Amino acid sequence: MALPGHDQSTYRLRVEWGPTGAEAVPADYAVVVDVLSFTTTLSVAIERGIEVFPYRWRDARAAEHALRHGATLAVGRFEALSRPGARHVSLSPASLSEVEGVERLVLTSPNGSTIAFALAESGAQVVGACLRNAAAVARWLAPKMVAGASVVVVPAGERWYDDTLRPAVEDLWGAGAVLAGLAEAGDPAVSPEVRMAIAAWQAATLPTDLLSCASGRELVEAGFVADVEIAARQDVSEVVPLLVGESFRDAADLGPPGPRLRRVGP
Repeated sequence: MALPGHDQSTYRLRVEWGPTGAEAVPADYAVVVDVLSFTTTLSVAIERGIEVFPYRWRDARAAEHALRHGATLAVGRFEALSRPGARHVSLSPASLSEVEGVERLVLTSPNGSTIAFALAESGAQVVGACLRNAAAVARWLAPKMVAGASVVVVPAGERWYDDTLRPAVEDLWGAGAVLAGLAEAGDPAVSPEVRMAIAAWQAATLPTDLLSCASGRELVEAGFVADVEIAARQDVSEVVPLLVGESFRDAADLGPPGPRLRRVGP
């Protein structure tokens, strides 16, 4: 439960960090942003016509979940790296961009998936965004916001070794990119938090900053430079991954959603 003022309910356009922030700031539509790499991998999968089932845990439960839905379970980046020569579908967007013959995929993510389900459980319509599809997501949401719907954008962040939230600048940029598009649509009241996210995005230089930030350097030094380069490709995708039930599909394939207005704030 958010303290007074922290739910940003005086604004239709909102932003807050991580799983706790997702619970504290309800809205009619919610956008989860996990640039390196849940939502980037999600966008690549949706582009390739793959239905994506997000899942919180990477354990036996995930394998059972995949079996139940007739889906392929994506392995972790480092697991795939440790088994050279074997053919895997992994959480690496670079590897996923080359996969063939997969129609359904389970993606495990303690950050992106957990936030997506928490947002859905709050009653929000959940969308996945990254730098690749930020403009497409903003275009899809803009008329809904102008019509009176509230929107919260949730940068996922990463985790420190003690499991506390590490705000990740790449997710702030991704959130800012979506928010910039929405703010241009004419929202009458933009919070300071939203303005600061937009300013951070406008100050970023791609792909240099993504390759040089802490999360990007971690992946580059581990041999996943291609993943970072794919994530840095701004607005190359038109997909809008929409969580319907237990899976993400392209909103364009689903037709217009039903009414979502719960009037959370003005």
